[in-house]
Amino acid sequence: MRYSLLVPLFSMLLLASCGKDDPEPDQTPEKLGITYVYVGSTALSAGGTSENVALNEPVEIKFDKAVNTASAQQNIRLQDANNQEVAVTFTFFSENQLVKLTHDQLAEGAMYTLKVLGGLKGENNETFDGQTFNFETMISPLFMEAVLIDDSSVNPLSRIQNISRNPQITLQFSSQVLKDDIALYSDFSSGTVAIDFSLNQVDERTISVSANQTLAGLAKYRFTISSNLENRIGKPFAGLDLNFYTEVDPAPKFPLISDDELLTKVQEQTFRYFWDFGHPVSGLARERNTSGETVTIGGSGFGVMAILVGIERGFITRAEGVDRLKTMVDFLGKADRFHGAWSHWLNGSTGKALPFSQKDNGGDLVETSFMAAGLLAARQYLNPANTAENLLIGKIDELWKSIEWDWYTQGRQNVLYWHWSPDYGWDMNMKIQGYNEALITYIMAASSTTHSVSADVYHQGWARNGSIENGKEFYGIRLPVGYDYGGPLFFAHYSFLGIDPRDLSDQYADYWEQNRNHSLINRGYCIENNQQYVGYSAECWGLTASDNHQGYSAHSPTNDLGVITPTAALSSMPFTPEESLDALRFFYYQLGDRLWGEYGFYDAFNLTESWTASSFLAIDQGPIVVMIENYRSQLIWNLLMSHPDVQNGLKRLGFSSPHLK
Repeated sequence: MRYSLLVPLFSMLLLASCGKDDPEPDQTPEKLGITYVYVGSTALSAGGTSENVALNEPVEIKFDKAVNTASAQQNIRLQDANNQEVAVTFTFFSENQLVKLTHDQLAEGAMYTLKVLGGLKGENNETFDGQTFNFETMISPLFMEAVLIDDSSVNPLSRIQNISRNPQITLQFSSQVLKDDIALYSDFSSGTVAIDFSLNQVDERTISVSANQTLAGLAKYRFTISSNLENRIGKPFAGLDLNFYTEVDPAPKFPLISDDELLTKVQEQTFRYFWDFGHPVSGLARERNTSGETVTIGGSGFGVMAILVGIERGFITRAEGVDRLKTMVDFLGKADRFHGAWSHWLNGSTGKALPFSQKDNGGDLVETSFMAAGLLAARQYLNPANTAENLLIGKIDELWKSIEWDWYTQGRQNVLYWHWSPDYGWDMNMKIQGYNEALITYIMAASSTTHSVSADVYHQGWARNGSIENGKEFYGIRLPVGYDYGGPLFFAHYSFLGIDPRDLSDQYADYWEQNRNHSLINRGYCIENNQQYVGYSAECWGLTASDNHQGYSAHSPTNDLGVITPTAALSSMPFTPEESLDALRFFYYQLGDRLWGEYGFYDAFNLTESWTASSFLAIDQGPIVVMIENYRSQLIWNLLMSHPDVQNGLKRLGFSSPHLK
């Protein structure tokens, strides 16, 4: 019994002992794998060809296990298309799982092969099956490393100004380029005019460009190299678009004359707009030189004043002037009127109102006030001892007294309204409130002996109970009333063609200070030129309402499109004589070849956009004639201020002036 139990136990122990001493069977070594391969930011894939691979970026191979470093250096190869070895330096990271191969810059547009051979071993003797990666290197683009004009570096993306009229342009490229290649794809122009130019090879990467002529002053030029150059040189090229503006040409465009002669010349040429171009039936001023039948009431009011200047300066005879005034007054008496007020526009042949906008087809009180001021100045100019002129005085008096200023308070409110229409009533609902060009409207309304308005209408309506006051300083210059920076300069002109602002004040402002400072602020803004518009300077200034390269706008420091309007600086001449004369000389002598036309200076210009208006506008030409005369002789100021109704109106509103009797 005992023996039979011991035999199985002994057998089990013997078997266990023998198992410990026997050798283990053979095991297959683990495989080494590649996680990724990158050259710079480009991933390489086995079995295909990667393109546009960087030239000087290292090759990075990430394995899933650590590699034997000696084996890696023996079994990883970088070869060119001719199977020539590319010298590489090995660096190992991430516990020898990341292998980095650095090399000298590869050839552009060339084929390379990265071979990871099957002899590669891991640190723990892992094996590798071998893989091949093909790639093609990129072709480096040609680009501009620097652009210089007259040895000064410039940024082609910026507005480049004040370049000499014989500029030397130097182009420095990123790699070799030939002038003969550039010549086939380059262009030099000003607008649509081609400029003849020469190229010079300075060195293998530098080319100079020079115009074969002296360039015009204050003009925009463009030098371009087309991106199509890449088709010739085999390198990508984004192209070059270099725009620049030349400096002022100091040579006068017209013979030099005295300032007095120049003032007369400008007045006479500008006066011709109202005389030669006046409507043949009504004698009134066309809105602009392309207006045909459309005449303007406000601009014609300025034209009436211009005719008085024309008589005094001898541009026309007194008989001719009086006859034209009679034609205008007779036409005005027959034209459409709306409670005594004329519309903004009339048909110059029929006198019928023409809509300025859909609902603006009735009375326009502001435009009417410009006409009223002109007519009252003419009335004072005419000689009651002369029978024909005395008859004309009577007609003017009749027109003046029939304007129902009080009607335009819309039911005796303490404010005047700009428009009334028989079709739309008061729908436009535009109150005439300051500060703007319409001060003259309130003065005329208060001056009426038949339809006057009270001082409350002025103080509550126009002055908005004192809200027109400003008092801030701009460029160190105090602005008594109005918008910041003063607004467009016509605010300083239209009301003061006939109202003399010298020592004129009320509880809100001294109006000489207002107009002078407004003009100087406008000029100061142009000198500062924080938007870097071309040409703005102490001599080239003046922002006001006018045509522009996009249409029409009331230009000002807070609405600046790069447009200078000659009437702005010239019509400020009584307030800023030295500054305005500087502008006049600049406009005439330096810009006259592009700015001086049949009826004086064209309406506006924008040197940044290489644009000059072809237009003349009555409301811009008239103030030039009149305000230059007020600077020279105070003619129109003296006339309108001498009218007893105007004297009484100014007093009624609380104005004081040594010119009020």
